[in-house]
Amino acid sequence: MENSKPIIILAAVISLLLIFGDSFAQPPDHTENLKKTKQKVRTVTIPISIFSKQELREKTTEEFLEAGNIIVREDGDEQTILSIRSVSETPLALAILIQDDLSSTVNLELKSLSDFIKRLPRGSRVLVAYLRGGTIQVRQKFTEDLEKAAESLRILSSSSTAAPYNPYQAVEEALERFDAIPLGRRAVLLISDGLDASNGLANSSPSQSIDLDQAISKAQRKSVAIYSFYASGSLTERANSVIILNAQSSLNKLSEETGGRAFFSGSGTPVSFAPFFREVSLSLNRQFVLSYLSTHMKKGYHRVEVTSTNPDIKIEHPKGYYYR
Repeated sequence: MENSKPIIILAAVISLLLIFGDSFAQPPDHTENLKKTKQKVRTVTIPISIFSKQELREKTTEEFLEAGNIIVREDGDEQTILSIRSVSETPLALAILIQDDLSSTVNLELKSLSDFIKRLPRGSRVLVAYLRGGTIQVRQKFTEDLEKAAESLRILSSSSTAAPYNPYQAVEEALERFDAIPLGRRAVLLISDGLDASNGLANSSPSQSIDLDQAISKAQRKSVAIYSFYASGSLTERANSVIILNAQSSLNKLSEETGGRAFFSGSGTPVSFAPFFREVSLSLNRQFVLSYLSTHMKKGYHRVEVTSTNPDIKIEHPKGYYYR
């Protein structure tokens, strides 16, 4: 296939070294064919993470990973891949968002979060902000000083007066901060209860949250993968199972639709976030920036599917995006 991209990934003991062959260059004849037919195209850039299914099962990294040929389809039509850029080529921009009214037990995880920030690859940019009452309190703007970003973490207020009736409006606000960052590998780590109570608890399902859908759409347009950790907040700590399910399902939808992952541990605040941080680190270390030529010029929603010819490979990616 002309549009396919073979990938070989080599993982070092401490960090992942992503190596690409000459075959990553786009075959020129296919692009030339598009020009000759004068077919209108536009460039689309999305984040993808590539794993072996064994890695996901065992939650470990393999030393050698043959990812096979990468194929992109938009609305069912195969598209032309322009490039797939690696960790070493594109530093990470990560926004860490923490809901301020979460259970005080989350404060016990601040050391793990600080260590996670400090272990990010050199050149990573980190923003730290807290979600309060539907807006964000930025503690640290995007910076490459990982120590400074880690030191900006503070104890949660754990007060209902700080509760956002809707964390997704604040997520949208935080996504605007990526406009000042060069296009590349982008991600959000959201620690939240995920509950949208703006229309009442009875209407808190993910299918009824307009702001959730808007946050997903904005993240897709800005090529930001969202990873989410569930923890109980002032409205969910003593809520019934239906409300908690709505909250967790909303976080799951946010992450799946943007190419990230959602993490839960039962219906309450996890005993430890450490396993979650390990999995997020694995995902970010296996994250690439994929650019392709879209032949669909019609405004509206476009479905995206990224697959590999290797059946043992799983690729996480945004499910689609809105073109306006």
